[in-house]
Amino acid sequence: MTTPPGASAPTTSGASASTPAGSGTGPRPDGGTPGPDGSGEGLRRSIGPRLLLLFILGDVLGAGIYALVGTVAAEVGGAVWVPLLVALGMALLTALSYAELVTRFPRAGGAAVFVQHAFGRPVLSFLVGFAMLSAGVVSAAALSLAFAGDYLAQIVDLPRVPVALAFLAVVMALNLRGIRDSLRANVVMTLVEVGGLVLVVVLAATVLGSGGGDLSQAVQLEPGWAGASAVLAASTVAFYSFVGFEVSANIAEEARDPRRDYPRALITALLVAGVLYVLVGLAVSVATPGGAGSSDAPLLDVVAASPVGIPAQAFAVIALVAVANGALLTMIMASRLTYGMARERLLPSVLGRTAFVDRGEGRGTPAVAVVVTTVVAGLLVATGSLATLAATVVMLLLVVFAAVNVAVLVLRRRPEEGEQDHFRTWWPVPVLALATCVLLAAQQPWDVWGRAGLMLAVGLALYALTRLARRGRTEEDAERAR
Repeated sequence: MTTPPGASAPTTSGASASTPAGSGTGPRPDGGTPGPDGSGEGLRRSIGPRLLLLFILGDVLGAGIYALVGTVAAEVGGAVWVPLLVALGMALLTALSYAELVTRFPRAGGAAVFVQHAFGRPVLSFLVGFAMLSAGVVSAAALSLAFAGDYLAQIVDLPRVPVALAFLAVVMALNLRGIRDSLRANVVMTLVEVGGLVLVVVLAATVLGSGGGDLSQAVQLEPGWAGASAVLAASTVAFYSFVGFEVSANIAEEARDPRRDYPRALITALLVAGVLYVLVGLAVSVATPGGAGSSDAPLLDVVAASPVGIPAQAFAVIALVAVANGALLTMIMASRLTYGMARERLLPSVLGRTAFVDRGEGRGTPAVAVVVTTVVAGLLVATGSLATLAATVVMLLLVVFAAVNVAVLVLRRRPEEGEQDHFRTWWPVPVLALATCVLLAAQQPWDVWGRAGLMLAVGLALYALTRLARRGRTEEDAERAR
């Protein structure tokens, strides 16, 4: 929904709420959508079903599985695949809620737009959008630190913060080139990520074939409540390996046919990721020396245990590609979300400006949003630790997921709003998904709650300042008109 500068805040009832994005001025001839000022310089619909599938798959198959399998193994012991399977079910619940809302309101802005339509409260929309935006930028900062960390040290020893900042600059340059160039890079990097995980599974099979490994480790689980508690704790960690699907909601406006393509791409990507994760969990369980829980880097341990003799540096390159892809896709999300919130007048309108990198092809990118989000991520790199940034991301995303599931329940009572021909999930799904969010949040320590709460408080302060500044400009304009 496009609101010209100076107009009233968007509503959630009547024609304006159900009007597709940009319908005030009609679609652009090239299939794009109008910009925040009502002009034709909006986002171009250039993402087909295969690129959309690879985008979601690439974001889910990010650094999480490479970095968190060891933590999962430490929680549950040998049966690493069990919490991965449970986490897949949890992720699918909220993903189905996203599928319903994205196909109903296919526009940039994601969760912030959904909450605005559900409640009509700009402050709630801002908080949800700010939580998602914060999680994205903080995640990109964490991934840049991860890129400059232990995997890179397998190849070359360089100072961490300068490398992380240089890495963010490269990601920004690619993002500025436009969504198609970014997604072409994502295709290559996603194939490398998938190849790395398949390689781990194959290498585990060679360990077993050579007489090594221990199949019995794959079913080692404490009996009774102790085992169930361990699976729950490990599933809480494993859930974060599936996080990333929500990013795709912010590029729905650039998809050619989001109502048809998005649900298929979303569910397929999560199922493919789930199968790969379960196989990797089995590989880690049976092939790591001394048991899966004995190492902080079990994927590298599988490589080392295999008789094939693949160098650790080679696998480190694959892991670096996975981290880089996650950072690229996260920054795409952050810039598109910033653009969408600016267009909904939840952030300053300057952040909604687009630039045409290649006028011959008519590709518009949210250039101001790309630069600003990259600068903020760079500041976080220089001031935060990897552990602190990762923990904060988790809690912020649970806030967003809970809001999205509540929005589904509220909007079910107003079927006239949004696109009529949209995906609709089974009615208990958002209820179960909301319960899952509460359960996962309850597992987080109090210091994580405090950090996430502090960031949301900063968002509220920013919102108040923005409203005061806008009110002051309105009063000045009224005074001049007299």
